[in-house]
Amino acid sequence: MPTAPQTTDELYQALQENDRRPYGRTRTVTAEELVDAAEQFEEPVPLVHALLELQEAYTYGSEPRKSPVVFARLLTLFDEQPDVFDERLRHMMFWRFKWVAHALRQIPEIPLASLRQWLTEMRDRYEKADLGLQPYYGQAYQLAAHVGEDTDLAYELWAGRTRTRLSDCEACEICERARYHLTAGDDERALRTWEPVLAGKESCQEEPARSVSYALLPLLRTGRTDQARELHLAGYRACRRNPSMSQEVGRHLEFCALTGNEARGLELLAENRNLFDEVDSPLDLVGFLTGVEVLLQRVELLGHGELPAAGYAGRTWTVAGLRAEVRGRADDLAARFDSRNGTTAHSDRRRARLDRAPLLDTLELTLRTRGLDEVAPAAPVNAPAARTAAAVPDALPELVLQARALDQQGHPDAQACWARLRTLVAAHDYTHPDDPAVGPLEQLRADLLAEEASRAAQKDEFADAAALHEEAAALYDAAGEPGHAAVSRGCALLATAQIPAEGADVAEAKAAALTSAHASMVRLHEETAGLAPYQEARLLRLRATALGLRLQTSRSDEHVAPVLAEVEVLLTFATRHDIVTQISGALLLRSSAHAMSGDLPAAVTEIDALLDRLKAHGPAWHLPRTLGLRARLHFGLRDAQTAYENLTEALRLAADWPADAIDTARLHSDLAEACMYLRRPDEALRHLTRSAEADLRSGSRTDAFCTYSNAAQLGLELGRVEDCIALLDSLLTEPDVVAGELDDRLVAQLRLTRARALHAGEDLKAATAEFVTLAAESAGWDDDPGSHAMIAAETAMLLGESGQFGRAREAADQALAAHARAPRHEQLSNCLRELARLQAQQQGPDGLADALTLLADGGGSAAAARAAEYEAHGRSLDTALAYEHGRVNAYAGEYEDALAALEKALALLGEPGREDDHASEWAECIRLAGAVEGIYLERPAPALTRLDAAISRLTALGHTEETEPLTSLAAKLRDEE
Repeated sequence: MPTAPQTTDELYQALQENDRRPYGRTRTVTAEELVDAAEQFEEPVPLVHALLELQEAYTYGSEPRKSPVVFARLLTLFDEQPDVFDERLRHMMFWRFKWVAHALRQIPEIPLASLRQWLTEMRDRYEKADLGLQPYYGQAYQLAAHVGEDTDLAYELWAGRTRTRLSDCEACEICERARYHLTAGDDERALRTWEPVLAGKESCQEEPARSVSYALLPLLRTGRTDQARELHLAGYRACRRNPSMSQEVGRHLEFCALTGNEARGLELLAENRNLFDEVDSPLDLVGFLTGVEVLLQRVELLGHGELPAAGYAGRTWTVAGLRAEVRGRADDLAARFDSRNGTTAHSDRRRARLDRAPLLDTLELTLRTRGLDEVAPAAPVNAPAARTAAAVPDALPELVLQARALDQQGHPDAQACWARLRTLVAAHDYTHPDDPAVGPLEQLRADLLAEEASRAAQKDEFADAAALHEEAAALYDAAGEPGHAAVSRGCALLATAQIPAEGADVAEAKAAALTSAHASMVRLHEETAGLAPYQEARLLRLRATALGLRLQTSRSDEHVAPVLAEVEVLLTFATRHDIVTQISGALLLRSSAHAMSGDLPAAVTEIDALLDRLKAHGPAWHLPRTLGLRARLHFGLRDAQTAYENLTEALRLAADWPADAIDTARLHSDLAEACMYLRRPDEALRHLTRSAEADLRSGSRTDAFCTYSNAAQLGLELGRVEDCIALLDSLLTEPDVVAGELDDRLVAQLRLTRARALHAGEDLKAATAEFVTLAAESAGWDDDPGSHAMIAAETAMLLGESGQFGRAREAADQALAAHARAPRHEQLSNCLRELARLQAQQQGPDGLADALTLLADGGGSAAAARAAEYEAHGRSLDTALAYEHGRVNAYAGEYEDALAALEKALALLGEPGREDDHASEWAECIRLAGAVEGIYLERPAPALTRLDAAISRLTALGHTEETEPLTSLAAKLRDEE
């Protein structure tokens, strides 16, 4: 707190400001300082308010030891100066007897006799004040449940009584009743009891998040997996990182552990690392730690005890190490409670949770599905069980020879051999075999460099690929392998030509580079003697590929024939020498060339022939890629169904090969596109996330995050708000995102989508905070003022929605300034109109002047749009402004001006026709004009004339649905005549 309040008015203002802060140390420390400030005024009422705020901060900041001390001061003031407490303060005093009872239960050092003595004090006070005892019996039941004795009787004494004004809220009492049935083993009855809370009909500050955390496992046990999944996403977000809801976080971790989502559990644990140090309630802590232990125990049982885990600050933890630490601390806490209570209830509850078996092998909780193998770097995954991969030999000579033989065929199993060799050669004690068949060490090092270069080229890291290939070529020369050296130099030429050029005409520069590369490859081919057939085929393939890429870059008709000619040379040579891999490659290139030239039917004919050949002669690993190309050809022919079938089959076949041998990211991405064409958006969403996951596994992180961004946007459009938020929360905690290593604009797009999702999920406070931050950051994007204009405009609308019109105006001014540099006509107009509407709606006549100023700014923007000949996507900006003038004036009580504005809007809209798509807008404008004229200006006759004429016109045009609100208003006006 910068300066202490000097007057009681300043104190009350500071208390209000602190009340808007989230619970935690900042709010608690400020509340403590405000109590000190209040004591200086020597007035009891400000002190009472400050003490109440401090007790609330302690209660919801998970500091139960301090809450009773503050209440004792309040109770003393109440006893000494009861007149100070008006009805509201008196109600708060008696309400908080329950808070103290709850706080005392949380501290094992406080004897059980003291807890019971406090309940007796509560009962005596309630009876003396002539208050109903249902709240007392509620606390008596909660103590019985805590101790684990006499719960049935205590429950009946509480649950059978009529609620009073001091009873816990309906949502909290529902939770207690449901938990009673849950403890009795009746999942169905518990869930029926919980239904109003889980459905959102009853809520409070901690509900439904608390009930959700308890309901997750019974929902699974009764087969309601979809509901459990949805509630986990929404419920977790409501309690994460909150010290007063640490037990709830623990139950979400347990839910992850019991549904095959251990990796997500570790992710959530890391997000809540603060709870290890910030939870001061022993009871909350034992609940949280037990949930943590359930998760860590499961991860360790699955053989991943050495994975890193987020735990207590000050040291690095593994899963196994943290589990041992947590187990010791939680056992000690449970024993302390049992010692205080004289039962074994808390140890028994811990044991029951830890002994639970998983309820499901797997439940897809989020759009980003990860396994424990993906939490830390894992060994490359070879082929799955669908196909038996070639065994990797143990003996080094056999391993080298097998790697080269498989590589010569282009076989995907070569990758496992190269990976094993790379590890062996890198070892400090590596000894190269003295075997003529293996060749010198230089040759093996060149092999490994060439393989590494090929992987770099697959990731579009062309500069690295070129350098690695050149290094390999030099080593091949030293090893006396000129054929291999020539192939590596050819690969280097192709990679160099693909390094992104700088300048105005990038495409022209790339085409020229590919032309030069092809010429150099031809010379290289002619000058290299003694090439083996497979090496010569590779050089021919490189030549054809260079010309194919040139055609793809230029799309020039003159570049078609050279490609086809080179392909024919390759095909003839490969056929003569029966090199099946290169035959397939040549046919694939020929089909692609036809497609790039615009002859899709010829391309399909070629690809169909290739598929037949592959099925008969192989190589089988070319089938997925070929089916992927066939799908893209059918996309071009607008046959999405065939494309869908091809891609589905391609992915099925791709599963037979090593994970990084086939571009499954592209297949999933294309399949998502096919699903969108076929109106299967949920399936498209699944394939987008699979595509992103494949890119992540291959190390293409930027591509992965771009695809995830698209998936999040699609999820939001589909109304899967919590899925969208959970996905983005996961992505934004990735180490390279946190460290600022990912492109800042891409991260900003992820955050922007998340802010929109928060708004869609009705978390206005969190959404506004994120938008304000993004608006501040984007103000520095000098190269992209248009994006800043958009973000600032959305920020202004959210600030207006929360009633912060001063800040909203500032954001709107930022949007206007950025719009002047990079126009965003429609977005800015929408912002100004919406802000004007909100201000007039919330402030009435007092907000009219500011609202009209906003609309005037909108008018200037509309005029600029007209001058730029900009066409809005829907109704014109002028029409929208006229309609908003009508609404704004109506909210402010200026009904004549409102009606005149609406008449203008109707004139601009024009009467609808049979096929017009603005009939609903015209009808709404008529309805509002009729309401203003008939109800507020008390002129029902002309209003009815207007409405009847509109109803007749819309009916005659077939727009019957649009007549319903007009008919309803007309009936209301006639009833009032």
